[in-house]
Amino acid sequence: MPVLELKASQIRYEVHGAGYPVLLFAPGFLSSRMERWRTNPAKPGVPQDFLDPVAALSPRFQMIELDIRNAGQSRGKVDRDSAWHSYTADHLALLDHLKVRRCHVMGACIGVSFALALAEARPGLVTAMVLQNPIGLSTKNREALDKEFAVWVDQVKGFPGIDSAALPDFGRRMFGNDFLFAVSRDFVAACDAPMLLMPGDDLIHAEEISADIARLARRCEVVAPWKGDRHKETAMRRVRDFFVAHEPR
Repeated sequence: MPVLELKASQIRYEVHGAGYPVLLFAPGFLSSRMERWRTNPAKPGVPQDFLDPVAALSPRFQMIELDIRNAGQSRGKVDRDSAWHSYTADHLALLDHLKVRRCHVMGACIGVSFALALAEARPGLVTAMVLQNPIGLSTKNREALDKEFAVWVDQVKGFPGIDSAALPDFGRRMFGNDFLFAVSRDFVAACDAPMLLMPGDDLIHAEEISADIARLARRCEVVAPWKGDRHKETAMRRVRDFFVAHEPR
């Protein structure tokens, strides 16, 4: 499997299919990695309640997936300067390496924040976004988010390049503000990229965050329900049609 060697990180990625490029950010909080499109480590061998976009969309699009830094087989620095911009730098470098000038993006869970941060960092790059199950700070989930971060710290604190003493401040920089953490409400309201929102409905993926996106975004369609055996095939057809409709001509 290819690995992109960068100054501050090593990013494992895969490319499937051919056509207009779609960059994928998998679910899994800071453990976002390719396999999470297909199975949840808490339920080994049990398929997710949504379809794998790589299998579903690679006959039509070039699908680019990755393990984010310090998830799966990717590694990278975490020090006193690390924050959302560190991840975005990895993602931009991967697209540059693949000579991708414009692309669609699909993000799930924390991947929604990565997708929007990418669009903010390089205007004109992202031509359409699918935002599945966004995380964000609600009135009820501060403690749950802090627990998710603590679990990740236990997993990575011994990784090379990670300054364990820097992790508490890193957590505050990543998740200490509100909304989607990586971008502001003002950016979502100003963003011109078409969005297809698959709303969240649980503690980490709070309904109120998805409702804010739907209210703020200029060009936002909502598909719901989208999870489970009754809905996941229809939802993925909607994703495919949305990406096709917004492919630059």
